[in-house]
Amino acid sequence: MPEVEIKKGEPIERALKRLKGKMEAEGVMEEIRRLRAFETPAEKTKRKARANAKRNRGNRFRFTLKDTRSSDDS
Repeated sequence: MPEVEIKKGEPIERALKRLKGKMEAEGVMEEIRRLRAFETPAEKTKRKARANAKRNRGNRFRFTLKDTRSSDDS
């Protein structure tokens, strides 16, 4: 669970906003929303597929094929 220390003279609203940001980053809020209502098996499959697609989105261009032809062989 994320923790936030309140600085001296800091408004409580600002500390709550920082706490909310940390909870969003760790996925706590998404988990709470997901568990709030029943999730059908079809919805679970779609959610997992979206998560996998999002996770793999950055890996598309990680590996590139090198051109084996060199320009000085012409």
